[in-house]
Amino acid sequence: MSLGRPVILIGQPLLKPLLPLLQPHYDALPLWEDEGEEQRGEARAIIWAGEFALPTALLDSMPQLGLIACFTVGYDGVDLQVARQRGIAVTHGGDANAEDVADHAIGLILAHRRWIVEGDRQLRAGLWTPESKTRTRSMGGARLGIVGMGHIGLAVARRAEVMRMRIHWWGPRDKPGLSWPRAESLEAMALESDILLVTARADEDNRGMIDAAVMDALGPEGLLINVARGQLVDEGALKNALRNGRLGGAALDVFQQEPTPAVGWADVPNCVLTPHIGGATDEAVGRMAQMLLANLEAYFAGKPLLSPVTEGPA
Repeated sequence: MSLGRPVILIGQPLLKPLLPLLQPHYDALPLWEDEGEEQRGEARAIIWAGEFALPTALLDSMPQLGLIACFTVGYDGVDLQVARQRGIAVTHGGDANAEDVADHAIGLILAHRRWIVEGDRQLRAGLWTPESKTRTRSMGGARLGIVGMGHIGLAVARRAEVMRMRIHWWGPRDKPGLSWPRAESLEAMALESDILLVTARADEDNRGMIDAAVMDALGPEGLLINVARGQLVDEGALKNALRNGRLGGAALDVFQQEPTPAVGWADVPNCVLTPHIGGATDEAVGRMAQMLLANLEAYFAGKPLLSPVTEGPA
């Protein structure tokens, strides 16, 4: 340990690649190794992957902690109320990957609606014959309902508008100034949508918000897309709706359990699945790393944080 340099703990092994970026400036230590464990009491900041729960017991063991710096854009694993009660600031990756997640969302819509994935499977299986010619559905005129109009939702809406889609959205709070109409309720929007896209943040209040009733409203021709958090969708209800044809299809990048067990999807039809890669581009990860460094520098210099978490998820 170097005298005068703040002690920072790296919370999870998946964040180990950050050590070379941090060690020139801080005493950055892996929490899962003995040296990091021994320095808990001196740590002034912890780097955390925000989609994972940050145990209160861990905070209890860090009396000098003043900053929880989420490397990721998401921070739903951090109990913001506990952090505020203890005077601990929380930062995150801002909108570093919003545009990339929006690209992925559009890709999932195209992959399912234009039969790109299933067409590839059939061709490779030798099932392409003149008689099997399949027609798909145009993007133009499709009614897209967006659940949560934050950075990602806005980025998708801009893309979808260029693709001639008809856009409406729903969220718990109105956002004056948007050119797209806000639906009266989530279920009402599902009823009027061909595609329902979930981009909302997750908290205890909205877990399972995409339930059987919403899926039934979306209907046997409807397509559900989720690029937000798996906890927002009742996964059991989704599988049942797909199996019995009450929902037309689903394309998912996030799941209730990650990694999701492959066996759980083996008999689920009409779905396109990707392993939570929507925001995982080299460019987005680079932006998140730079945001992390900037937040740490500002915090230890006593300056305003660049991307503080100022409100709870909604």
